Amino acid sequence: MCGIAGIWDQRRALPADALEAALRRMTDSLQHRGPDDSGAWIDRRAGLALGQRRLSIIDVSEAGHQPMASADGRNWIVFNGEIYNYPELRSALEAEGVGGWRGHSDTEVLLAAIGRWGVRAALERVVGMFAFALWDMEQCTLTLARDRLGEKPLYYGWSDGVLLFASELKALRAFPGFRGALDHASISNYLRFACVPSPRSIYEGVLKLPPAHFAIVSDTGRIYGPLSYWSWQRVTSPSPSSRLDAPQSALADQLDALLRRSIAGQMLSDVPLGAFLSGGVDSSTVVALMQAQSTRPIRTFSIGFAEPEYDESPHARAVAQHLGTDHTELVVTPGEAMDVIPRLPAMYDEPFGDSSQIPTFLVSRLARQHVTVALSGDGGDELFGGYNRYGQALRIWRSLARLPAPLRRAAARVVLAQNPARLHRLLQAAGSLLPPSLRAAQGVDKLYKLADVMPIDGLAGFYERLVAMWPRPAELLLASPPDALTSWGRPDAASICGRAPSGEEAMMALDLVTYLPDDILAKVDRAAMATSLETRVPLLDHRVVEFAWQLPLSARIEGTTTKRILRDVLYRYVPPALIERPKQGFGLPIDAWLRGPLRDWAEALLSPQRLARDGIFRAAPIVSAWNEHLAGRRNLQYPLWTVLMFQAWKDAWSAT
Repeated sequence: MCGIAGIWDQRRALPADALEAALRRMTDSLQHRGPDDSGAWIDRRAGLALGQRRLSIIDVSEAGHQPMASADGRNWIVFNGEIYNYPELRSALEAEGVGGWRGHSDTEVLLAAIGRWGVRAALERVVGMFAFALWDMEQCTLTLARDRLGEKPLYYGWSDGVLLFASELKALRAFPGFRGALDHASISNYLRFACVPSPRSIYEGVLKLPPAHFAIVSDTGRIYGPLSYWSWQRVTSPSPSSRLDAPQSALADQLDALLRRSIAGQMLSDVPLGAFLSGGVDSSTVVALMQAQSTRPIRTFSIGFAEPEYDESPHARAVAQHLGTDHTELVVTPGEAMDVIPRLPAMYDEPFGDSSQIPTFLVSRLARQHVTVALSGDGGDELFGGYNRYGQALRIWRSLARLPAPLRRAAARVVLAQNPARLHRLLQAAGSLLPPSLRAAQGVDKLYKLADVMPIDGLAGFYERLVAMWPRPAELLLASPPDALTSWGRPDAASICGRAPSGEEAMMALDLVTYLPDDILAKVDRAAMATSLETRVPLLDHRVVEFAWQLPLSARIEGTTTKRILRDVLYRYVPPALIERPKQGFGLPIDAWLRGPLRDWAEALLSPQRLARDGIFRAAPIVSAWNEHLAGRRNLQYPLWTVLMFQAWKDAWSAT
C-alpha cells in the first residue's frame, strides 16, 4: 500500500531541480500512506517525474522499492495497492519464458505482465486493488489505471499546462502554483450525497479516474479514455436465463469456495495482519473464513460506545469468542470521538459528509497499533442486498406508481408548502389516525421525504432523491451549477436501472457503481491510510462480484431476510443466534452532539455572517434547518453534517 504522485511538464518549462523539488513536496504530503520508504525517478528528456511513498507489505526488501523499472528498462511504474494473484501470474509468465526476477514483489510481476501481454490484457488478468501510473519510455506515453471496484483512489488534472496525478488531492495542492477553483456542480452533488461523485472532484479540471478504467496520455497532451477493461454490464445481466439455476445449498457451496479463495489470497502478507469485526453478517463472514484457514488465532478489532444504540462491541465480542480470535476492543468516549473531527478535513482532502468516517478512523487507529493490514467486510450490502432501504424504497415506489402523476405532484406541493412547525402540530393532533412511522419523533422528516419523492417518475431519479441529504441542493447555493445533474452525476443511471431484472437489483446496481466507490471505499481508504493501515476488501474480489450478480434475487433477498446466501455461508461457522438482530449502522449520536457539545462549533460554521462572507451558500435555508434541529422538531443531523464538513474543509484548505 502506498501513495503515488507524478508530474508531466510536457513544455519542459520547469528546470530539473524545480521538477524534483515539486515532486518531493507532493510525495511528502503523502507520507501517511507510505511511512516506510520514498522514491523518485525523473525522465528529464520528457519532463516527467514519478514519485512514491511506500508502506511495505509484500517483499519489504529493497527489491520492492519504487519507482520500479521493468527488466528491459522500457517501462517505469509507481503502484499503490496489492495484486493478490501475483504468484499465479508469475507462474504463467514463467511458463511463457519470462524470468530474471529481482525479488518477489507484486509490482515486479505487474510490470512483467504488462510488458508481456500489454496493459489491457494484464488488467483483465489481475486480481487486486490498485492505482498505478506507468511510463512507457519507448512510446512516450503515460498510462493511469485503477482497480475494478474503486478501492484505491487516483486523481489527475492540469495545472497551467502541467499534468499532475496523485493518490490524494493534497499532493496536487502541494504542487507550486496549483490553484484549485471550486467546481460548483460538484458542490451541488456533494450536498446531495455527502461525497463528491466520480468522475469529478471538488476542483474544476481535476478528475478521479473511474473504477475499472485506464487512460493513456500522449506526448501531445491528448488523453485517450478513460477506457473500460471491466464493467458493471458484465455483472448485471437482465436475462433470467443467465442466472445460476441450482439449489440454495449448492449456491452457498460455490460462494463459500469463492470467498475462501478470495480471503486466502488477501491473507498473503509479509507483515502482521488482522481484521475489523463488528459482529454483523459481512465482517463475521470474513473473519470466520480467515480463522478457518489459519493455524493460529487471527487478530480482530472492534470499538464500542457508551450509548447502547450505537454499541456493537458485545456482538463482536461474542463472535470473536466463538471463533477463537485474538480480539482487541476499545470503548470510545464521546470526547475521544469528537477529538477526531478537527482532523477530518485534512484526512479526506475534499468535502466528505458521511459521519461514520469517525468510527472508521478510530477502529483503524486501534488496529494499526497491532497490525499493518486489516481485512474488512465492506461490499456485502451492495452485492447481497443488505440495505433495508431496498425493500422500503420499492414498496413506496410501487404505491406511488398507482397514483396519477398530477395527483402526486399536487399532494407533494401541499406538504412542502407547510412549514415544519405547522406540520409537527398537525401530526401531533392526528395522533392514532396516522401510521406509527409518522407518529414517531421524526414524522415531519419522513413526510417531507415522502413529498420529495412523490413527483418522480423514473426509478433512478426516485432512488437518488430518496437517499439524498439535500434533495434540492440548488436552493442552498448562491450560484447555480453550470450543468444539469443526473443521478450521482452519472448519465447512465437510467440505463443501469433499466438493465436490472428487478427493482431491488436496480438500486443495488446503482449503489455498486456509485455509493460504494465514492462513499464507502473512499471513507475506508482515507481513514485507514491516515493511520498508515492497509485495508483489504475480500467481498469485492471481482469473481465474487460476478458470482453475486448471477444469483437469482431470491438467493440474496427473500421476504424480509437480506443477504440470504451470505448468511447461509456464515451459519456454517457461527450460530445464527449470534448474528440475527436488527441491522445497525456504523454511526454516532451526531444529532445529540449538535444540540450539545458540538453546538458552539456548529453555530460558528453556520452563522449567517460566515455563510454570507463565503459566498457559496444561501444562509436562510441552512439557518432554518439548524433552528429546526435545535428545537427538536426535526432530526437534520445528516444534511447539516454535510454543510458543516464543507465549511470545515474550506477553512482548513483555505489556510494552506
